[in-house]
Amino acid sequence: MSKLRDRVLAALRGEGGTPPAISVCQYATYELMEKTGAYWPEAHYEAEPMAKLAAGGADIIGLGAVRVPYCQTVEAEIFGSRIKDGGRTHIPSIAEPAYKIGDVPVIPENFTGRGRIPAILEAIRILKRQVGDKALVMGSIVGPFSVAANLVGISALLKASLRKPDTILPYIEAATETAKQYAAAVIEAGADALVIEDMMASLDMISPKTYRALAAPFEKQLIASVAGKIPVIVHICGKLDQVMTDIADTGADAISVESAVDIQKARQNFAEAGIKTPIIGAVHPIKVLLEGSREDVAAAVAKSAADGVALISPDCSVAPNTPLANLIAMAEVAGNRAE
Repeated sequence: MSKLRDRVLAALRGEGGTPPAISVCQYATYELMEKTGAYWPEAHYEAEPMAKLAAGGADIIGLGAVRVPYCQTVEAEIFGSRIKDGGRTHIPSIAEPAYKIGDVPVIPENFTGRGRIPAILEAIRILKRQVGDKALVMGSIVGPFSVAANLVGISALLKASLRKPDTILPYIEAATETAKQYAAAVIEAGADALVIEDMMASLDMISPKTYRALAAPFEKQLIASVAGKIPVIVHICGKLDQVMTDIADTGADAISVESAVDIQKARQNFAEAGIKTPIIGAVHPIKVLLEGSREDVAAAVAKSAADGVALISPDCSVAPNTPLANLIAMAEVAGNRAE
């Protein structure tokens, strides 16, 4: 096993050291597709191109972890939400939610044998064989609150969360149950870490009160179902300062945040509360990685390290037209290639 891989694992355990670079969220770019010969949309649906493109994260960019899939629609599609394919240039998106609020959600039988999940699980197995000796292999699933948004529509979910929160509980509960099944399958396939992307649980979208009532308890249930098996990273977008300790209380092994979060203050609050959960971040994917220079990337990496992150990572999903050179620079400046 490589020293870089060991550094990433040590960081997730909170053991300190110079933070290496990974990408908690999707990092596929058009240039990476050209370099690997694996492209969207095939890489969304077929195990071989999915793994081939993801492996470029380690082989070409130099990241200390690789991950699949590339979008957040996998679970909702199995429930019956209609998906709009993004073709060569975009990730799949929700075209029509499966339910209207008031409908009874039905959990499909053999959930992990449906839709794109079998291809994702096979891609994880391929990645373990191909790059598992030098990079962590991460399987990413969508958090319950965000799956619920994809089941009934974002606007409908947000309105109901304010006015009639009980009406959306059935969708969050169904999403939690299937997330447990999916997480277990990801672990069985050999993933080294689990990423939970709960993007709709952002305080850009909901209040701290709503997060504590409708998102955190279900994240906690999900994490408890896999506790102690592999590290779990929770990623939520936006300015999370008011709920950072709540996210830590879910049992997450690490928290991935955007640069909007005051990381130094969060670490201070953690220390005062006796919380040792590592924080991951926070290189801005647009201002720095998409639009910035190598010097901008170096400055952002240095700032994140100075703020005390355990792992360097883009704030959120990398835009596919991001210059590959900037992602490589992030890994180089973080010391990944010195390994």
